[in-house]
Order: sequence, then structure tokens, then C-alpha cells
Amino acid sequence: MSLLLEPRYPCVPQLIASARLLAAQQPDLCAFRQVGASRAGRPLHLLSVGRARRAVLVVAGAHANEPTGGPALLALAERVLHERGLRTGTSWHFLLCADPDGASLHRTPAPRSLLDYHLGFYRPVSAEQPEWSPSVLPPDRLPPETRALTALIDELRPYLQVTLHGTDLGGSWVQLTKDVPGLAEPFARSAARLRIPVETGASDAAHWPVSGPGVHVMPEADPRVPYPSLPDDARHSTWCHVHRYGGLTAVVEVPMWASDLVNDPAPHPAPALALRQLARRLRRDAREVERVLSEAGTRLDALEGPLPRAARWALDLVPGLVSDWTHTPPTGHSVAYVGSVDAFARRLPLRAAAMLLRVLRRTEDRAAPRLERLVTTWSDAFAERFQARWVPLEHQVEHQSATVVATALRARERAG
Repeated sequence: MSLLLEPRYPCVPQLIASARLLAAQQPDLCAFRQVGASRAGRPLHLLSVGRARRAVLVVAGAHANEPTGGPALLALAERVLHERGLRTGTSWHFLLCADPDGASLHRTPAPRSLLDYHLGFYRPVSAEQPEWSPSVLPPDRLPPETRALTALIDELRPYLQVTLHGTDLGGSWVQLTKDVPGLAEPFARSAARLRIPVETGASDAAHWPVSGPGVHVMPEADPRVPYPSLPDDARHSTWCHVHRYGGLTAVVEVPMWASDLVNDPAPHPAPALALRQLARRLRRDAREVERVLSEAGTRLDALEGPLPRAARWALDLVPGLVSDWTHTPPTGHSVAYVGSVDAFARRLPLRAAAMLLRVLRRTEDRAAPRLERLVTTWSDAFAERFQARWVPLEHQVEHQSATVVATALRARERAG
């Protein structure tokens, strides 16, 4: 398994310190301010470069377990400062971390393996994720992070919002809420130069039209969603809030570990059979975690908090997904898509087990060794199945930031 020889992912306080320093060094071009606070009272900070009315908003840290966005955001800010053409007629605004509470709980700044990554894993339930909460909660119950983000969009009215996401293992892809003609070519060129595979069948964007390999465009009137059982829907997320001002959102995904098995667009010879097999494995693995949860249940009842809540939420998704994949249409899925579902089916029980393990270790519970064996076995099997290779951190950052710039330039032409 690959070793991490590059610098660590910066934590939120480090991001804040770096952004504050940039603003202090360039006060004529930069502004640094607080634009909200989290549920726990942690500040949400915005770094702005330039003062033009036409705006780009870049959001990092929407998902606690996707750390590449922070350093990519800083690299973008420095590039905008040094390249006058990028800020000619355009201001850039960088939300340093949309979920600082979640970021404080995901504790793997320098993972040397998928096992290391999962031993400090945290990802909140969808209702607590800033971008996704509007798709599962009524407006009067939205968390303050979401309200701060939508208020920022209302203030800036950006022609482009870019949200920086990442995947633990796989390839890179882009999701667009409206098409950006010409983006696929520079996106693919950047990925190829850095040896990052383009994920052509990302399950997150199932049924979305493509404008080029790995570039998916949200359908305007298609009622289908990737998985009917999941309550969240991208059309009701903060991604689409920018549409009221004529803008669009781009979601840029980049992997920590790459797999060259995720970019095969050829039709899968038996997708329905393969997905049923993946559904059976998902159900079996989830039951392994549920047995530990049941055995430790009375002891866990007193341990409320984000980690056990998120673990239970992940397990609660399993029955619906098993049904979705069991009743999939018999044809029409690529080898890459089936591989993406395979990865998804591995992640859910592994993440649930990892978060529960953190709780049980803290209390030295007797069920912890059993969970540790599951997390170790599943992490190693995940890496082996997909032939995982570490993507150097500077390559993750370079590809993500280059894709943002390419998107901004082409979306600016589209906006006029």
C-alpha cells in the first residue's frame, strides 16, 4: 500500500491562518471576514480576492472526510493573486470550510493507507451536511452552515459556484448543474498529465448526460435519481441555489488514491447480475456491523453524539440500496459504473464500522477488537480490489485547482 510522503492536509485553523496572512499581505486586493458560524459556534470564514461585481464562489470542506479542497482553495487564491487575467472583471471568493464542526471530527491529516484514513473517519448524516440539508429538511430547520452558504450566494450572486469534493479511492469527475461547453478537454488533459484516471461511470451522477468523459451535466427535466431509496436529491441542494441569479455550480471530485479500473466506458456484459451480487455483499457486510452494534447496543445507548449517529445513518441506507441494485434494469450500464457501485457498496459498511470503532475504542469496549478486524480487512480488500495507488497531494491540489480555473474561464464566456 502506498505511503504518503507529501505534507499533511491542513486543518481548519491552519487554513484560516494562511488565508488571513494572504489578506494581510495584499490588503488592496483581499478581504477576510466571518460570514457565519457553525452549530457549535465555530466561525465560517471567507477570503475574497478582487472587488468586481462579477463573482466566482469556491467552497471547500462541504464533506468532512474530503480534505483536498482546503489546500486546493489556498492554491487557487494564490494563483488568482498572481495572475491578473483571472481577476480582470471578476472577483473570487473562497469559503474556507463549510463544515468546521465535521472537519474537527475527521482526524486523518496524513493517511498512509486506506486503513489509516478510516481509523479517523467521520462523515455526518445528510441532514447535517451544509450542501445536502435542504434536500432532506424543511427551510425552518436548516443548519446555520447552510443558511450562511445560501446567504453568501444571495449576496455575491456568482456566475459560478465551485464546490471542492473528493473521493477516497477511484478517479476524478465533474458534476455541473448547467453545461460548460469545452470543459471536458482541459479537464481530461490535466488528469492525464498527473496520472489521475477520469471516472467515466461515477455512480453519483448515474443517468446524468455527459458533455465529455467524466463531465456530467444535471438533467433539466429528468425525474430519475441515481438511487430512488436515498432521500437527498441534488436538485434541492445548495448547488442549485445559484440558479436564481443565472449562475451554475460545478462539483470537482479528485481521488486520494487512484484506481485505473474506474474509467472503462465499455458496456458491462451482465450489469444486473453484477449489481445483485454487490447488493448481497452489501447486505452481508452491513449485517456484520449490525451484529456488533446489537451486541454493544446497551452500552452504546449512553453514547450519543455525531459518530454513533452517523454510523447508524449509514447502516439505515443499506436496505433501500440493496433494493435499488437488486431491481436495476438488465442493460445499459458500463464497466466503470458497476465498478463505482462496487466501491460505494464497500464504503457504507466500512465507514459505519470505522465510526463505531472510534466510539468503542474510546470506552475500551470488548466489541472493539471485532470491529477493528472488520475495518482492517475491508480497508485492505478495498485497496487490493481497486489496485489503489496514492495520488501525491500536490497532484490532487493541482488537478482540482486547474479544473476550477478552466471551469471559471469557460463559464465566464457562457455568462457573457
